[in-house]
Amino acid sequence: MNYLKKISFLYVLTLFFVGCEKTNWNENYREYSKDPFGTFIFHEEASEFFNDNEVIYLKKNIYDYFDDVYYQDEENFANYISIKHNSNKLDKESVTKLLEFIEAGNEAFFSLNFFSSHLKEALNFETNNLDNKLHSVKELKTLKGKLHLYLNDGAFPPGEYDFDRNIRRHYFSKFNSENTIVLGTQDIDGAELPNFIKINLGKGAVYLHTQPITFTNYYLLKNQKEYTEHVFSFLSDNTILWDPLIKRRKNTKEKEDNSILKFFWQHESLKWSLYVAFLGLLLFITFNARRKQRAIPIIDKLKNSTVDFTHTIANLYLKEDNHKNLVNKKITYFLELVRVKYLLNTQKLNSSFIEKLASKSGNKVSTTRYLINTIVALDKKSTCTQDELMRLNTLIENFLETH
Repeated sequence: MNYLKKISFLYVLTLFFVGCEKTNWNENYREYSKDPFGTFIFHEEASEFFNDNEVIYLKKNIYDYFDDVYYQDEENFANYISIKHNSNKLDKESVTKLLEFIEAGNEAFFSLNFFSSHLKEALNFETNNLDNKLHSVKELKTLKGKLHLYLNDGAFPPGEYDFDRNIRRHYFSKFNSENTIVLGTQDIDGAELPNFIKINLGKGAVYLHTQPITFTNYYLLKNQKEYTEHVFSFLSDNTILWDPLIKRRKNTKEKEDNSILKFFWQHESLKWSLYVAFLGLLLFITFNARRKQRAIPIIDKLKNSTVDFTHTIANLYLKEDNHKNLVNKKITYFLELVRVKYLLNTQKLNSSFIEKLASKSGNKVSTTRYLINTIVALDKKSTCTQDELMRLNTLIENFLETH
C-alpha cells in the first residue's frame, strides 16, 4: 500500500512540473499574444481606447491595402496605428504611400523600439537608443523609467508615469522644430528628452513614440491604462487601421539570402542531388525530343471572336487616352446593372438611393456612399486620368464581389 502511495505521489508531482508553463518575458508585441509583452489586451479593448470607432485589422501590407481602399475625403478619414519592435516590413514605396495618406488629412501613430531609415529620411528626424545593445530578458528587466505627458487641451492634466522594467533610454535626438510638437518626454540621465512627438504633414499628422512596451499586457494590468488613454487622446475620432506589420509588399524582390534554394546550397549532399536531378532532366529532354510517332493534328474549335473584338475596342480607347469615354461606359454599365438587378431608380443618386442600394446589395453604407460619390464626381469631369479609371473599376468590382 505504501508503495502505491509513493508511486501516486511521484506521478502527481511529475504532472505538476510538466504542466507548469514558464512565463515568456520576451517582447513580441503580437496582437493575439497573452504573454506579458504581447498586446492582446490593448487590441481587444481598442474600441474603448478609440471611442468605439471601427478597428480594421490589416491582413496585408499597407501599400497593397491602399490600392483597393481610399481615404481622401472628410467622411472617410482614418488613423493608421502600428505598435511593434521595428518597422522593417515598411519599404520605401510603402512609406511614400503612407505619407500621401497622411498629407490628404489622415493621421498615423508609430510606437517602435527601432525606426527604419525610410521613416527617418521621409519625416526628417533622428533617434538615439542608449540601450540598443541590450536584448536579454535579464538586461531589460533592470531598465526603469519615468515618462511625462504634456496635455494642453484641458481634458487631462500634465502627467508623470513610472515604469519598472524594459524602458529603454530611447529618445528623439533631431527633428524639424517648425512642424514638430513635443507631446511627451522621458527622464534620461538627469535630463528630460522627447520620446513622443507630433509631426504635422500636409493636412494630417504623424505621431511618433519610442516606448511600445508601455502598451503591452504587463503595464495595462499594472494600472497604467491612464497613460495609454492620454497618449491616444491626441488622435482624431476616426476609423482605426491597425497594422500588425506581418506582410511585405507584393511584387517586392526578395533578397538572395531568402531564396528557396538557400537550404540546398548550405549542404553539399543536397547540392549534388540537385545537380544530378538537373542532369537527368536534361538527358530526358535530349533523348525524347523527337516523337516516336507522327503527330496527330489538332483540330481547333471555331473561335469566339467576341471577346477579342471587345479587347480590340478597349485597347483602341486606351491608346487614344480616351479614359473619360471608358469611365462613362463603366458608369452606364453599373447603373444599368443596378436598375435591372436591384430594381432601383438611378435618376437621383442621393442619400436615400445609397441606403437602398447598400441594403439590397449587402454592402456597407460607407462603402456604397464612397462608390456613388466617386461616380458623381467623375461624371462631372470633362477629362479623366488612367488612375481615376482604374480606381473606379476597382471600386465597382469590389462592390459587386461583396454580393
